[in-house]
Amino acid sequence: MTETADVVIIGSGIVGSSVAYHLADQGCTNVLVIEREAHQGKGSTGKSMGGVRAQFSTSVNIQMSQYSIDFFSRFDEVVGHPADYRAHGYLFCATNERHLEYLTANRERQLALGVKNVELVSREDIRKFVPQLRLDDIIGGTFCPTDGFVDPHSVMMGFMLNARRRGVRLWLNTGVTGIEVDPSPSSDRLEPALVPPAGSAYAVSASRLEAGVARQITGVSTTRGLVSTPIVVNASGPWAAEVAHMAGVDLPVEPLRRQLVPTEPFEKLPKRFPMIIDMSTGFHFRREGKGILLAWNDPEETPGFKTDFDPTFVEKILTRAASRVPCLAEAEVNTSRAWAGLYEMTPDHHAIIGPAPNVQGLYFVNGFSGHGVMHSPASGRITADLILHGHSDLIDARQLSVDRFARGELLEETAVL
Repeated sequence: MTETADVVIIGSGIVGSSVAYHLADQGCTNVLVIEREAHQGKGSTGKSMGGVRAQFSTSVNIQMSQYSIDFFSRFDEVVGHPADYRAHGYLFCATNERHLEYLTANRERQLALGVKNVELVSREDIRKFVPQLRLDDIIGGTFCPTDGFVDPHSVMMGFMLNARRRGVRLWLNTGVTGIEVDPSPSSDRLEPALVPPAGSAYAVSASRLEAGVARQITGVSTTRGLVSTPIVVNASGPWAAEVAHMAGVDLPVEPLRRQLVPTEPFEKLPKRFPMIIDMSTGFHFRREGKGILLAWNDPEETPGFKTDFDPTFVEKILTRAASRVPCLAEAEVNTSRAWAGLYEMTPDHHAIIGPAPNVQGLYFVNGFSGHGVMHSPASGRITADLILHGHSDLIDARQLSVDRFARGELLEETAVL
């Protein structure tokens, strides 16, 4: 017999798991999540730095961060699983007046949207956070104490375990081989026996078909057989464009490698300090256990599915680390513990969330450009709202629709790490 589901989610990482949770939380539990790996979190989720911050430059990213950080702060009680949210803060360090003007303008926007605890800090304030920083060229910065870190794997598992307790199904080790699309749909082609009560995702899809949409999702082909469904959510991370192509849709998302280098235990920096961002180079770092986790966006990196760590990256990042924090020149690094992951980039560094304009029942939740973990609560909530109600009260989701690129209405986030 053919499997059926109100909603099929392709990808069980932190974003797909959040969508499943938020659908179930609103009563839509006939949901199937399909994951090609044998375990969850083998893609970008498990390789994330885990940072969460409200210090963005655009209103929509600030709003998504507000919802998400508040959610992380209550995750244990709401979801019933630890998120390991640590409010250690993010500290942006400006090395020229242009940087400081940029941070000040961002702060004004953040304050206007209700993020009231973003502080302008002086060089001396910054010295108190990490006395070992080289400060001769730093003229100030901004600090938000509720920014910080979560454990991405724990958050992902919390979302999925809660969703599964409510009836959501998870198929692991299952590949998606195709997305079935009816080129000339009609609402009466949905089998009445499969349509749940009014208000479910299936019923919403059927009602929208009456408007005469050209093409309709009818199912998903997998290595375990066909799944009949009117709604597919693409939560495939860096592989989102490939999944979209299965439905005949172009999606402007491409993979870009990011590499992270942890040091061996290092005691010459404070036991607790914020994420420090050196705006002169983009180098940033935070404590990870007894060591220090080092990150830097290599401008020479090119798009592609490159998931192997490049050992030559160590010298590049340590050069920038020692320049800003001289004592880090003494830190030991074991390249076997370093790793690479993939950002899913869009042209304007904003997520794509919402329905495909030309295929009824296909929804995107992709292209987070490095912000997937931190925005996972908001993106899951917004996607569930759009599927079940056609709109979201959290943000005006139209600004994140994929057709913004065709309209020429790009958002352009500049605070990308």
